[in-house]
Amino acid sequence: MLRIAVWDTYVERSDNKVMHFDILVPLEVRDAKQVYDFGMSYLKSKPFHTGAISSKECTFCHIEKASDQVISDINEKGYHIIEMQNCN
Repeated sequence: MLRIAVWDTYVERSDNKVMHFDILVPLEVRDAKQVYDFGMSYLKSKPFHTGAISSKECTFCHIEKASDQVISDINEKGYHIIEMQNCN
């Protein structure tokens, strides 16, 4: 079973709403910049503009076991996103 690191992320949108999502990466990924880059890649897929991601917006939260879908996404692109609030 793959253990993953969960990075809790909040980013302000251009319409003043705050997006909340988690970036899930393999536990071995310890480089915060790499996690921020994954988050920015995700944000580029959105039809609205957002602020940048840094240690102020994105912090390590906890470790958990990965589901099959999370493992598949991590194997494909290196990360998985769980959308929580204002992500659409």
